[in-house]
Amino acid sequence: MKLLASPAVRVGISISIATGLYGVSFGALAVTSGLNFWQAMALSLLLFSGGSQFAFIGVVAGGGSGIAAMSAATLLGMRNGIYGMQLNALLRPTGWRKYIGAQLTIDESTATSTGQADPAEQRRGFWTAGVGVYVLWNLFTAVGALAGSGLGDPKQWGLDGAAVAAFLALLWPRLKGREPIAIAAVCAVATVVAVPFVPAGVPILVAAVVAALVGWFSHGRRDEGLEPDVEPYGAHRPGHHQGGDSHGAGVQRKEGTDPGADA
Repeated sequence: MKLLASPAVRVGISISIATGLYGVSFGALAVTSGLNFWQAMALSLLLFSGGSQFAFIGVVAGGGSGIAAMSAATLLGMRNGIYGMQLNALLRPTGWRKYIGAQLTIDESTATSTGQADPAEQRRGFWTAGVGVYVLWNLFTAVGALAGSGLGDPKQWGLDGAAVAAFLALLWPRLKGREPIAIAAVCAVATVVAVPFVPAGVPILVAAVVAALVGWFSHGRRDEGLEPDVEPYGAHRPGHHQGGDSHGAGVQRKEGTDPGADA
């Protein structure tokens, strides 16, 4: 029960349930797109990247080749490699945890971990969300694949909105200042506009490009952004000193220093 008092664990469990249930949609769509049960399960067990999986079956359902499907899945999966570099510096896993952690590095585990300020909470958030999503995603992929077309249109259950709602709940409280809120709004509009014209999974890449361009050309205040900022290198970085910081890591920022400028 003490573990359930952890904020990161509670967030991890919540997002695991929301995302895991969405696996029903993937399983059902996979078999109706021409894959058999074991092929659908292999994608969830081995690939384990929702956007990449939906991109794969989207190309297959549209009559595309296996190479085209793999290319689309790889394009969307590249973001996990970027997450991995950030989390490796943040969590510093060792031994077998590196290999298990690599498989569990997805949007949900990254968001849950980096949303915490305390190093212990960051680790709890990553493992809770990573393991939770992996178990539930595969369980409900099996349910969806076995039920197949018997479920009808998976969207009628509202599962396509569950994961989006969970991400919004994680992201919105961390937006501080007018500039990041404006960027988020612009990216949302860009995503909605792109949805009818590009394959599934690509709108999020469009939003990422828009965010990068807006951020590049904007000249807003440097101290506005997502809070808390990630401090992957701990208290040994220049400009930090030991003290009674409430984050638990003994890290205090120098007044007037932008915590994200050299991250």
